[in-house]
Amino acid sequence: MRRLLAVAHQTAETGEFLEAVRSAAATDSEVVLLIPATPVKHLTSWTSGESQAIAREKADSARKLLEESGVEVVDALVGDPDPYQAILDVVGLDDFDRIIVSTFPPGISRWLGADLINRLGRALDLPVTHVVAR
Repeated sequence: MRRLLAVAHQTAETGEFLEAVRSAAATDSEVVLLIPATPVKHLTSWTSGESQAIAREKADSARKLLEESGVEVVDALVGDPDPYQAILDVVGLDDFDRIIVSTFPPGISRWLGADLINRLGRALDLPVTHVVAR
């Protein structure tokens, strides 16, 4: 069975991300969901709470939505606050066949501002699919 790493935070419940993961997982894949514990001050919208707790809530909610659409989510992890490091940490622990990363559009996304997608492409020997949530 193929393994897919699906990475998002504030965009984890968007239709674009959910559809991309559902579509990719339809070809006999199990999914590991990763939500970096983005610092609260970096979130575009948030309620009170600590970064880890907010990320855990997001992971649980996105997992539920994915499972309701028929996706087998084998784990929902909260990772390092730096999304690049969070992905490297998880990829170093398991074998994955593909990574999907969801961000806000350019100009809004801190992850894109940090060149996350290109950095992952250079560092990993895995296909990285970038999903832009509107």
